[in-house]
Amino acid sequence: MAESTDSPTPAAEATRPERDRPWVMRTYAGHSSAAASNELYRRNLAKGQTGLSVAFDLPTQTGYDPDHVLSRGEVGKVGVPISHIGDMRDLFDQIPLGEMNTSMTINAVAMYLLAMYQVAAEEQAEAAGQDPAEVVAALGGTTQNDIIKEYLSRGTHVFPPGPSMRLITDMVTYTVGEIPKWNPINICSYHLQEAGATPVQEVAYAMSTAIAVLDAVRDSGRVPQEEFGRVVARISFFVNAGVRFVEEMCKMRAFVELWDEITRERYGVTEAKQRRFRYGVQVNSLGLTEAQPENNVQRIVLEMLAVTLSKDARARAVQLPAWNEALGLPRPWDQQWALRLQQVLAFESDLLEYDDLFTGSPVVEQKVAEIVEGAKAEIDRIQDMGGAVPAVESGYMKSALVASHAKRRQRIEAGEDIVVGVNKFETTEPNPLTADLDTAIQTVDEGVEEAAIAAIRSWRSERDADPERGPRAAASLERLREVARTQENLMEASLECARAGVTVGEWAQALREVFGEFRAPTGVSGSVGVADGGSQELQAVRDRVARTEEELGEKLRVLVGKPGLDGHSNGAEQIAVRARDAGFEVIYQGIRLTPEQVVSAAVAEDVHLVGVSILSGSHMELVPDVLEGLRAQGAGDIPVIVGGIIPESDANRLREMGVAAVFTPKDFGLNEIMGRFVDIIREQRGLPAQEPATA
Repeated sequence: MAESTDSPTPAAEATRPERDRPWVMRTYAGHSSAAASNELYRRNLAKGQTGLSVAFDLPTQTGYDPDHVLSRGEVGKVGVPISHIGDMRDLFDQIPLGEMNTSMTINAVAMYLLAMYQVAAEEQAEAAGQDPAEVVAALGGTTQNDIIKEYLSRGTHVFPPGPSMRLITDMVTYTVGEIPKWNPINICSYHLQEAGATPVQEVAYAMSTAIAVLDAVRDSGRVPQEEFGRVVARISFFVNAGVRFVEEMCKMRAFVELWDEITRERYGVTEAKQRRFRYGVQVNSLGLTEAQPENNVQRIVLEMLAVTLSKDARARAVQLPAWNEALGLPRPWDQQWALRLQQVLAFESDLLEYDDLFTGSPVVEQKVAEIVEGAKAEIDRIQDMGGAVPAVESGYMKSALVASHAKRRQRIEAGEDIVVGVNKFETTEPNPLTADLDTAIQTVDEGVEEAAIAAIRSWRSERDADPERGPRAAASLERLREVARTQENLMEASLECARAGVTVGEWAQALREVFGEFRAPTGVSGSVGVADGGSQELQAVRDRVARTEEELGEKLRVLVGKPGLDGHSNGAEQIAVRARDAGFEVIYQGIRLTPEQVVSAAVAEDVHLVGVSILSGSHMELVPDVLEGLRAQGAGDIPVIVGGIIPESDANRLREMGVAAVFTPKDFGLNEIMGRFVDIIREQRGLPAQEPATA
């Protein structure tokens, strides 16, 4: 009997469903220099990354050249310094911009960075024998450009709200015609969550910002009503996803529902595709812990699920932080790990083979409805104030965020919100990932800033000495000032500045001269604290403060200062609020101070303690300047404490220089920190150690 040659077909085997296209996968990257960042980008693209997300350093973000006094210690630390068109060429060398999807996290000076990006693309096209206009029309990507949230959270604003809205409007109306695939603004709720926003506040404030932008574009009269859907279609969002991933997923579905309703009813957009809620996401860096940092990996995965599981509310682009970002700057290997997390989910799992998993779920529908209802009520409240801009100028939105953040901190301190490894399950084995902490993070070469200063001065000197380039640069800046005094679109004048070799600092300074600068409300004075009660621990600290004041015969005064360009003020604000609640008199002047200004305030206010907050990595440059400044003013006896993301080796060096104490993210107990304030002040004033009071 002959054997059958037919291959058996397993009865259980079925054809797999067609897979959806994965989201754009990015890592947020950039540091040191344009050339070093270009090398990093090309390596990441070779590893399967499908888009670029450019991190700019703080001088670039706030419109200063590397040699400005406020740039000290900040050059190349949290991103790449891009000062002129030469840097932009180097940043994207051998990366064809017409084929790339690039996200640029830039706000106050977004117009100028986009102008330089366009000019770099034109130059690439000309070198390749292509039509520059066609390449520009094909450019795809995003400028964050959400300046309103900068007043509330991130702190890289430059100009007042009115001129800032003018810059956004000019970019939107320019790109919709000239760069139609570009997202001119990324309404950014990411930093709102980091600043304390609840899901309801995050949705409401982001939507209020979007309404303010779309109203401004509509009222400009530059886009006919019948074409307004094209504007709406290019508005994108950038959101945060926390570890409460069911709630976060429902938040995203609430975003989708509300955006569809607002764009249809308020702006009359009839085409469903144009009303689609388009968003990218970075999951919550705020929730990453310095303690047991290996736990951050599972946090990141859960947060990624919040924005990918629901097909009807799935992110269009995702970038994940690295496990060690609470410790310092991630290395390329750490960023690769974050990219691989995305790739495993997208390509190994079956997630992309199915329709939405949550449609019809009564639990999800109820939670979404709850968020939508709360967000609508808050949007109405903001609209009654006149919209997002007046709500920023009055301090309402900032105070609400500071209050929400204070309540979050109180829940963690009370153990109501559990953070594994921080306030529960703290026992741990030695961590091999951080056995040598100095090699577990990326460090920026100390020579980067010096090289950048020399390079920018050489660029300006050579440009100005050239008989053609020098006058062209000067004329382009004068033209920029002239246009700024009118209602004409500023993009063309900015493009000419880019072509003429004008620096970011020069472009921003020209507009500062016309628009002025703006210091946003801190939100501290109006925030909700616990001054009338609080926990037994807080009451005990309050008693210690009162007894120390009685012994000294004067009110205890604490200065909370933020020198440099670091705008991450959440920690400083919470320290200021808790110090006030503990009975200290608090002096907090907000962000972006020089060390000299911190010293001047400390001396003028005759404070008992100076607290310096720096999260950008510039502590080794700025803190010594504060210490030396105090000594020069005869106030070297005022104790200085420092808080921030500070490696232990740097903390040891700071203590050797005279810093009284160093606090990092692992020191989450604010009442304990307040107790240390009292201890430090008493020791400095020669008072005996204080016995804790019985609460």
